[in-house]
Amino acid sequence: MNEAEGPPAGFDWGDARRPANEPTQPSGMMDLLSVAAVLLDADGRVVLWSPQAEDLYGYTAEEALGEYAVRLLVNEEHSDWVIKKFIEVMETGQSWSGTFPIRCKGGGTRQVELRNMRLLDDRGDFYALGLGTDSPRLREVERDVALSTRLISQSPIGIAILDTELRYVAVNPALERMHGIPAKDHLGRYYREIMRDTKFEVPEVAMRQVLRTGVPLVEQSTIVGRSPSDPDHKHAWSISLYRLEDTQGRVLGVADLVVDVTERYQASLEATETRRRLALIAEGSARIGTTLEVEQTARELAEIAVPAFADMVAVDVLDSIIDEHRPASRDGPALFRALAVKTAYPTEAIHAADPPGRITTYEPDRLATQCVRTGRSVLIRHTGERDLARIARDDYAATLLARAGVHSYMAVPLAARGTILGCLGLSRARDPRPFDEDDLAIATELASRAAVCIDNARTHQSVRNAAETLQRSLLPDHPPSLPGLHVASRYLPAQAAYEVGGDWYDVLPLEGDRTALVVGDVMGSGIDAAAAMGRLRTATAAFADLDLEPARVLKHLDKITSKLEQYIATCVYASYDPHRAECRIANAGHLPPVLVRSGQRPRLLDLPTGTPLGVGGIPFETTTLSLAPGDQLVLYTDGLVESRHHPIDVRLDALLRLLETPDSPLEETCDRLLQHLRHPDDHDDVALLIARARPFTPDP
Repeated sequence: MNEAEGPPAGFDWGDARRPANEPTQPSGMMDLLSVAAVLLDADGRVVLWSPQAEDLYGYTAEEALGEYAVRLLVNEEHSDWVIKKFIEVMETGQSWSGTFPIRCKGGGTRQVELRNMRLLDDRGDFYALGLGTDSPRLREVERDVALSTRLISQSPIGIAILDTELRYVAVNPALERMHGIPAKDHLGRYYREIMRDTKFEVPEVAMRQVLRTGVPLVEQSTIVGRSPSDPDHKHAWSISLYRLEDTQGRVLGVADLVVDVTERYQASLEATETRRRLALIAEGSARIGTTLEVEQTARELAEIAVPAFADMVAVDVLDSIIDEHRPASRDGPALFRALAVKTAYPTEAIHAADPPGRITTYEPDRLATQCVRTGRSVLIRHTGERDLARIARDDYAATLLARAGVHSYMAVPLAARGTILGCLGLSRARDPRPFDEDDLAIATELASRAAVCIDNARTHQSVRNAAETLQRSLLPDHPPSLPGLHVASRYLPAQAAYEVGGDWYDVLPLEGDRTALVVGDVMGSGIDAAAAMGRLRTATAAFADLDLEPARVLKHLDKITSKLEQYIATCVYASYDPHRAECRIANAGHLPPVLVRSGQRPRLLDLPTGTPLGVGGIPFETTTLSLAPGDQLVLYTDGLVESRHHPIDVRLDALLRLLETPDSPLEETCDRLLQHLRHPDDHDDVALLIARARPFTPDP
């Protein structure tokens, strides 16, 4: 057939000849296309008819065998052309291919993609083999293959096909770029020959699982590492795996889809880090400043920062901040007092920091000194030998920091209300991340919170010291000897976290060898309460000198207290007369005294309670009781027995049990009561006064 002779209508030329060296591989593609085979003898009769031919053309083998193919399969208008083409193939041996309209059983026409060729048997006879498949189906497969090929080759997703032994069969350009290895260097090699890092053991196990079960794994693992294409930066890859099968269900291998998710992974890390930092700030707000103690606040700051934020932290304040009598220096060396040091793990670097309580001089070139002098933070992302020398107090400390592997450092000023209090120093050694600007912002926030709390604590401590000094100055010194009495007393202020209260006691020698015993409690705290207590104590001494009954003394004190703004007080006033061996006592809303008699169990005195001083309008009553030699009267304030954890009755019973050894020295009794009844965290001060009657002989 020459070029001028065109094919019949509906016929499209394909490749004229199949390459002789075209490789063939067993696959399900022929079954997918359902290729029909028909063999014709030299006369054009059908001598072989495949089952696929029956499916494609509709004729059974019995109907087709022995029939002329032209009469069976070709419409009349195409017969001459087909006969001519058949003769040409049989004479020249040249194959032809194309799409041809075949007449099927029942008279219908089907477009069939044909491949025709001449065959020679061992007797020298020629045959014509016709292979055909449904043309629309073939076009569909071709489109799918073209689309798949183009998608795979141009996809930004890395795609690899591995056989059932996990050897590379195909690699697309995207995966070439990700691996930094040419596709040809992948082919035939096992997965772990290319992906050698131990991190890729997990995907390898997953591939075998997918091959075994057929269940795909979609983005089930994310691998983070470095590739030969970009060894200087970490990348993150998300891996999905699918089993490949042919149309007959035979397992061909596994498809490995790799997506570079570095940006998403980095964003996730940043979001996680942001949440961690916010949580750290929130935790710092809740845990820093739980007390009004400077040292405790510094320890709380250190515990927040380590290990979540730094490997080592040191909290130091200028000594002039704690010791008000030490002048502050604006230049030259800085004198620091260490408050807290903490490390995330045992390390010799802790010896490079000053232990809590130590006062150390840092030279002007030290970073801590520059931090407090300028009020500006210091951030050293990567410390060198010179940096460590400026961080440490001396050369030996710098050597310890170097041996510990300190590689990043920050110094943040502790500033509150316009005053630089000290410096927060943070270091990283095992944590490989260098400090950055975000870390500095977190440290600044924590330092600011702690600085305000430290400033509050030192201010409170200063006021408390003043109040305690005032209160102690107002408490009495016992006279060396009292007629008919042995007396012991204690005053214990509230803990440093609380204000000084208004508790007081007094021992007043009176005319006629008598002695007044007083214990009282001004409700409130601080310098004002201490001052109010001083006024009441002075007034009590003045009224006692007037030789008034205890009830009359309380009446006058009630009037004075009512004139003190916003203050009321409780008080027990007793007057002991050794000549009569009796004690006259009155109570103004105070806890009942304890009477301890020899040979009897201690008991609470059943006195008219009265109202607190300052309430006014209700008279007080005086009660008289005898005190024989050896008898004891115990007066105390509520700070001795009141507790947040136990009812007052339980605590009073405990007091009575502790007084069941009446012959003990009074000083020992005072210490025993405080030791067993006073808790270190109690928030109230205590006044305790114990008087024991002793034999009395009047002076001649």
